Amino acid sequence: MSFTSHMDLALAEARAAADRGEVPVGAVVVSEAGEVIARAGNRCREWHDPTAHAEMLAIRDACAALGQERLTGASLYVTLEPCPMCAGAIAAARVARLYYAASDPKSGGVAHGARVFAHPQCHHVPDVYDGIGEVAAAALLRGFFERRRGG
Repeated sequence: MSFTSHMDLALAEARAAADRGEVPVGAVVVSEAGEVIARAGNRCREWHDPTAHAEMLAIRDACAALGQERLTGASLYVTLEPCPMCAGAIAAARVARLYYAASDPKSGGVAHGARVFAHPQCHHVPDVYDGIGEVAAAALLRGFFERRRGG
């Protein structure tokens, strides 16, 4: 099977999140067969829930759709480097591959900050691929925050 990126779907979820006034982050869970299982965008403000990150919602929906707590063999596409909370959920769900677009030096938990997957307590480490769709994701985030600052 050849590689197909689903980052465009994650970017569409991020744009929809921005339209709702959320930080524009989107995530998509894809099965080993390449089928989209779940997709989500941030809903923290809308739901008054600090855990309603795109990754958390997509993982929850994918697990519910499959009727299991593990996403063995699945890939997660997300437009921003996951924070430590989301990285922990990715490990707990046993996601096989993580593809993320923009790095997050301020709040990331994969290549920056807590580096969750590097800890010996982390029981599962996905294959990690960064920079896929980075330019588009970074521009979306930058534009969102510039508009919020009135710039």
